[in-house]
Amino acid sequence: MAKVKVTLVRSTIKRPKDQKATVQALGLRKLNSSREHEVTPQIQGMIRKVAHLLHVEEL
Repeated sequence: MAKVKVTLVRSTIKRPKDQKATVQALGLRKLNSSREHEVTPQIQGMIRKVAHLLHVEEL
């Protein structure tokens, strides 16, 4: 399967609780932290929900 690398580039301060929870569920804790994920429909939906806070690279 394809993989993506997601990096948190904007803060979650003053964001709704559901967006904060989505960022945390992606495994991102601090600014500029990165994680690699397999591309699944669930991960794609999470990325789409908080895309304005992330930088996404295909691997």
